[in-house]
Amino acid sequence: MKKKLKVLALFDAIRATKIDQDLSKEMKTEDWKTEANVLSALRTLGHTEEHLAIFDDLDLLRQKLATFQPDVIFNLADQFKNNRGFDQNIVSFLEMQGVPFTGCSATGLVLCKHKGISKKILHYHRIHVPNFVVIPRGQRILRPKQLKFPILVKPVKEEASYGISQASFVETDEQFKERAEFIHESHDADVIAEEYIEGRELYVGLMGNFRLKVFPLRELVFREVPPDEPKIATYRAKWDEEYRKRWGLRNKFAEGLEPALVTRIEETCRRIYRLLTIDGYARIDLRLTPKNEIYFIEANPNPILAEDEDFAQAAGKAGLPYPQLIDRIIRQGMNTLRD
Repeated sequence: MKKKLKVLALFDAIRATKIDQDLSKEMKTEDWKTEANVLSALRTLGHTEEHLAIFDDLDLLRQKLATFQPDVIFNLADQFKNNRGFDQNIVSFLEMQGVPFTGCSATGLVLCKHKGISKKILHYHRIHVPNFVVIPRGQRILRPKQLKFPILVKPVKEEASYGISQASFVETDEQFKERAEFIHESHDADVIAEEYIEGRELYVGLMGNFRLKVFPLRELVFREVPPDEPKIATYRAKWDEEYRKRWGLRNKFAEGLEPALVTRIEETCRRIYRLLTIDGYARIDLRLTPKNEIYFIEANPNPILAEDEDFAQAAGKAGLPYPQLIDRIIRQGMNTLRD
């Protein structure tokens, strides 16, 4: 019998909270689906759980750690003061408290968050990445001659395709300048502009600290998108159900890949995970060209853990039903400090 644990589930909130905040209303909404799924799994597993949502006050977390004294923190907090850029800071704080927690360390989060840095590291290690340039705010917007159209222009640090729309796909210098200016101003963000890679959009789930398990490959399929239109995972392509229906967008298990190619993809993803110092669990987004070249697009440590999302679906197919997946994530988190 595995030991039952005291688990503190840590969430982020969009407004100020109290230490004993009643979140039952939120838990019934789509936005809190992951949190509700994780809490339900913790109860199924028989762990003693308490939860805390933080907005802008880390002192609440200090108080909770003192009163509840959890064995482990299940970290689902990926923003602070409504800013996703602070996810690594929350984790740095957890690291300093010395309490085991689930998911990725601060170093892995920092390296993966900056799409330019992660691509530079992987390119150095001879993993295919699209040609790209980073254009910081305040810098003159010029396309380097070696950067060929079509190009995707997006914020360098955003996640979940935030800031990516069909207008991110540019084919002229005028569009390039316009989109980069738009991101600089409306998102107050630096820009990464990278060559568009034609091919299949694959999502690869991995978990582990030492021995890595790679889950069956998922794919975003664009069924109704005309052949001459770009197939890109925009914000709406990921999160807007009506939009997804209209364009026949579906996430499903990837089919028709030769076993040797699947092995090559898995090995590439293991290398990426190691090189970017990811631990815990992650999803790696790739493009597979018609010539079967594997291009790294981005790495997502601590991907969405809702039961019906890609990561949990892939884990289920690999023989890890949802409660067992949550338990495995916890046990890994507990080993992190002893690794």
